[in-house]
Amino acid sequence: MPYVMVQIPKTPAPSSPAPRSVPTSADVARLAGVSRATVSYVLNNASAVRISEPTRRRVHEAAKELGYVPHAAARSLRAGHSRMVLMPAPSFPVGPLYSQFISELQWALGRLDYTVVQYGSVGVHGDEAARAWAELRPVAVLVPGPGSLGPQGVTVLKRSGARAVVTLGPHSVEGAHALLMDHGAVGHCAGSHLFDRGRRRIGVVVPEEEGLESFSLPRLDGVRRALHGSDATVTELPLAYEEESAARLAARWRELDLDAVFAYNDEYAMLLMRALQDGGVRVPEDTAVIGADDLMLGRLLRPRLSTVHIELPSGRDLAELVDRAVRNPGAAPETHKVLGATVVHRESS
Repeated sequence: MPYVMVQIPKTPAPSSPAPRSVPTSADVARLAGVSRATVSYVLNNASAVRISEPTRRRVHEAAKELGYVPHAAARSLRAGHSRMVLMPAPSFPVGPLYSQFISELQWALGRLDYTVVQYGSVGVHGDEAARAWAELRPVAVLVPGPGSLGPQGVTVLKRSGARAVVTLGPHSVEGAHALLMDHGAVGHCAGSHLFDRGRRRIGVVVPEEEGLESFSLPRLDGVRRALHGSDATVTELPLAYEEESAARLAARWRELDLDAVFAYNDEYAMLLMRALQDGGVRVPEDTAVIGADDLMLGRLLRPRLSTVHIELPSGRDLAELVDRAVRNPGAAPETHKVLGATVVHRESS
């Protein structure tokens, strides 16, 4: 009996919905009843053209309804440069004071129509890091901390299109704008305060955490400068930010014979003060304690924590410096001393 081949039709696969088309500025213009040029002016915050507030509202509402956002790369091509401000992630532990400064800076740059991008460059340093940053073609680079960028790195960034390179640290870098932050002034304030309060055997906490040396060592040096030529002594106290480390240091306190301590910042001061009190050391009767940063928690302790109030640069001022440099890339680099330090005397000293 002959075989007959019968073709069985396949069950059609369920069809997936067609991909939705990406909304364009022309779609926004049609929905808002304006020209594409008006859409561009409104969404790119162009200040050279006057657009009425009702028109601006219609354009923004139409863009929101359609889910339209401007294409950053296309906008960069039209402008001749990007609006990206790159901030390498700091290599040191970030505290509340620095976090507040960064938040204010990002808000201020956003108001000026820049996009802030934080870049995590773990294991990449110096000029090698600069080449990695340059690949993203930022219009500006803000480099926190000392020693992470040299003149060659500045040149690489500028040749890749960066109009502004700004460093935040104790030293300026050739070719870059500089916000000079002298942490020695913090230690000088603390040392002078303890000396004026009659303390002569002064310990200075130096955190063991990696990345803090650029802050802690200048603060230690500042205390030494404040006490230079006096009858006071300075003892360096390595301390990890751990309860066990603080307890070990507190257990040695009586043999150290110290009557005061500048504990690097408020967080280390609170850690050490608790350990000292647990070990029977009275604050301030036996040992005066002072921190730095003027954190709210320090005011809630008993005794209330004396501190060095630190004034960081205004995020708004730094954003305006970036904007000036972007608008006028040929201008000479600006250098500003931006870190202020004053003692806030409370009960712990």
